[in-house]
Amino acid sequence: MTFIVNDNCIKCKFTDCVEVCPVDCFYEGENMIVIHPDECIDCGVCEPECPVEAIQPDTEPGIEQWLELNRKFADEWPNITAKKDQPSDADEFRDVKDKYEKYFSDKPGTGD
Repeated sequence: MTFIVNDNCIKCKFTDCVEVCPVDCFYEGENMIVIHPDECIDCGVCEPECPVEAIQPDTEPGIEQWLELNRKFADEWPNITAKKDQPSDADEFRDVKDKYEKYFSDKPGTGD
């Protein structure tokens, strides 16, 4: 088992989770972060830190597309290990559904 980040993170990009990760397996895109599934040690400490419930175990049904997206972009985006301020409009996107189709960006973030 590993943990993944889903589209609840898009345009919210709270980074509380990255500070608690003991293996630094988070990677930053322009408007979301992902977990490298091969680096995650399944400890689960990141899951309760996410205020928008964007982190899930890969055992949840229908999670396959997110597992692959996390794997792909963790190999392309820079590593992030320290908390950053969320986007100024993050609260406006907190409850928006289907954010992947509307807002996902494959551009990298800045990382640490």
